[in-house]
Amino acid sequence: MSDLKFGGSPPETAALYLSDEALKQGLDLLFIAARNLSAQSAEALSKAGLGRAHARALHFIARRPGLSVAELLDCLKITKQSLNRVLNDLLRGGYVERKTGMQDRRTRRLQLTPAGRMLTDSIWSAQRPLMVSAFKGAGQDAVNGFRKVVQGMIREDRLRSHKS
Repeated sequence: MSDLKFGGSPPETAALYLSDEALKQGLDLLFIAARNLSAQSAEALSKAGLGRAHARALHFIARRPGLSVAELLDCLKITKQSLNRVLNDLLRGGYVERKTGMQDRRTRRLQLTPAGRMLTDSIWSAQRPLMVSAFKGAGQDAVNGFRKVVQGMIREDRLRSHKS
């Protein structure tokens, strides 16, 4: 792995921060940060017989109780078949429950069960120290900048998906 350039410092000048090399280093860092964050939750997920896809679904269901299956599908940007596999595992495991919507009986709303809340709490307890350490080490201005960068990527994704 010594040939990876993510350990280097990106150019600091205004003319170079958008160079291909600086952008590729940013992508390297995003991939490795996601890998490290996921690794923090691996033990809790493994004990439950679940994987990273389950963790992502659990996260968004926890953050938005009552989320519809269609909204989760849109958020995760995975195939219906993949989501069904993940949801069926979570339903069978007793981590998520699916209820009929109040306004539209065709809508299926998702929420965590007490076991699902315990699992997501366990995952968060494992991931939180890494997030806290990184945010503290970077400082408020850097965290604000990080949020702007990531939100910019999300806005671009949403713009592209609405043009399709």
